[in-house]
Amino acid sequence: MSSEVFEALSLLEKERGIPVDFMLDKIKKAILTACKSSYNGNDDAIINMNPDTGVFEVYLQKTVVEEVEDKGREISLQDAREIDPNTAVGEKVGVQLDTKQFGRIAAQTARNIIRQGIRDGERGQMMQEFQSRHQELVTATVERIDPRSGAATLKIGKAEAVLPKSEQVGGEELREGDHVKVYVVDVKETEKGPRAMISRTHPDLVKRLFETEVPEIYDGTVERPQCGRGRRLHRRQRRQSGQRSQRVRRRKNRHYRVQ
Repeated sequence: MSSEVFEALSLLEKERGIPVDFMLDKIKKAILTACKSSYNGNDDAIINMNPDTGVFEVYLQKTVVEEVEDKGREISLQDAREIDPNTAVGEKVGVQLDTKQFGRIAAQTARNIIRQGIRDGERGQMMQEFQSRHQELVTATVERIDPRSGAATLKIGKAEAVLPKSEQVGGEELREGDHVKVYVVDVKETEKGPRAMISRTHPDLVKRLFETEVPEIYDGTVERPQCGRGRRLHRRQRRQSGQRSQRVRRRKNRHYRVQ
C-alpha cells in the first residue's frame, strides 16, 4: 500500500508539478484529522513517511493505565507491555495503526483534505508560473476557441490563461494548436484561482518584441526607436525647440539693429 501511495505522489509531481513534500504534508494533516475523528479526539500521532525507503507508518500515542476507560486515548498495562516490555502506568506508548481501519466519515474527511491539497498545489504552481512571466513576452499555445465570444484559451507552460477577443489583433484568426506571442499584463489571485491578464495589443508587447529581436535594446546598447505617439511627441518637441531658437535669433538681430 505504501509503495502505491509514493508512486501516485511521484506521478502527481511529474504530471502536475505538485511537489511530493507538499502532498506528504497534506496527507499527514489528513491522517491526524482522521485520528481525531476515530479515536475520541486523540490526534497525538507520530507519522513516518519516507518515499526513499518506502516507510509509511502511523503510531497513535496512548496513555498506559490499569483499567481502560477511554479506548481512544488509553491502553492497558498488559497490552502496552506487548509493545514495550519496560513501560509503566502513566507513560505513553505508540500503537501502530492500520489506516484502513479508519471509520467511513474519517476516511472521507481525509480524502477531502487530500483533494483540497491537490487543488491548492495546482493553484500555487499556476501562480508561480504566472508571476515568473509577469510583464514579459511569452509564447503560448492555443488550446481552444470559444465560438460565441471568440476568446481563446492559451496554454502557458503548465498553466492556462484566456485571451479575450478585445485583446486580439484585429483581423487575426487564431486556430487550435497555433503558437502565438502574448504579453502578460497582470497577475491576480481570485476566488477561482490565479488569473493572468494577457494581451496581443498592449503597447509593451512591441517593446518586448524589439528586445527579443534586438538584444542590444534589452541591455541598453541601442536605444529603442519610438513608435506611434512617441514619434509624434518627439517631432512636436523638435519643432517647438526650433521655433524657440528662431525667436531668440530674431530678438538678437533687433537688438543689433537698434544699437
